[in-house]
Amino acid sequence: MTAPYVRPDVRGFLDYLNSIPGPKTHEGTAEAARAMYLAMKDVADPPVGELGTIRDLAIPGPAGDIPARLFDPRETREPGPVVVFFHGGGFVIGNVDTHASFTAEMARRLDLPVVSVDYRLAPEAKWPAAPEDCEAAARWVASSPAELGRTATALVLSGDSAGGTLTITSAMALRDRPAAVPVIVQAPIYPAADMSREYPSFNDFADGYLLTRDTMIWFADHYQADFADFRGSPMVGELVGLPPAVIVTASLDPIRDQGRAYAAALVLAGVPVTYREAVGNIHGFVTLRQAVPSSQGDVAGYLAAVKDVIVEAEGARVMAQAAG
Repeated sequence: MTAPYVRPDVRGFLDYLNSIPGPKTHEGTAEAARAMYLAMKDVADPPVGELGTIRDLAIPGPAGDIPARLFDPRETREPGPVVVFFHGGGFVIGNVDTHASFTAEMARRLDLPVVSVDYRLAPEAKWPAAPEDCEAAARWVASSPAELGRTATALVLSGDSAGGTLTITSAMALRDRPAAVPVIVQAPIYPAADMSREYPSFNDFADGYLLTRDTMIWFADHYQADFADFRGSPMVGELVGLPPAVIVTASLDPIRDQGRAYAAALVLAGVPVTYREAVGNIHGFVTLRQAVPSSQGDVAGYLAAVKDVIVEAEGARVMAQAAG
């Protein structure tokens, strides 16, 4: 493989990371990895910023309440689409705080409410706890409960990395057994879409690009998903009939090829797809906008694409209602 293009600010950040002494993520406990990931937030990402509403929620789930947080640029809102967001972190680390800066920016850019879901993590709660919680949360938002304070006319599902996987599995679950309102857009960010096979990027970017092969294996050992089940590896499932997709990958990502393959498979299944790739960038860039400033452009482009597809899908939905 010829040397891949690496943006100057990405190279600077990687050099900084690779110079830090101490254990890597896969060399410690889940608790240590979670603390490290949370500490990175203030170094890597901008502040949350101003919003009209930031409110913690408790969503009834299969194993008790699921914590969540509502981000909305407005204090009150007319009925409309609601975004349900699932954070990344390999199903082991991450929470609504690690992704609060991004979900706040998403709410501002889309001018929509975003509900960020704090699903159960492994190894304390192994697969399928995460997809069960995420499906339950999406159904709850779709039902427009009073606690939400907003009436959902449709859902937009999004998430990064492991959350991208959960975006897809939730879209599949709600296709097969519809919720109170439809999912009109799925917008996974560098998702792990097909864990049933090994793609070239898994070896090409195995080490030195933030997310490593060793960390991926460590996550998988903790999560213990069944890759023969669509909730563990979405591409083993049926893709026909899924909602329109906006997919973004990073060119220097060990799971880049999974996102590419998912986009291609959706096209073959007749699902409308907008595909973007952040060339010269790394896995995790949506929560690295301060450490890797060029990521702000990638995030802006992704959210602009999501907004366009939402507008198109909402128009189609309203026309279908009028025709019905």
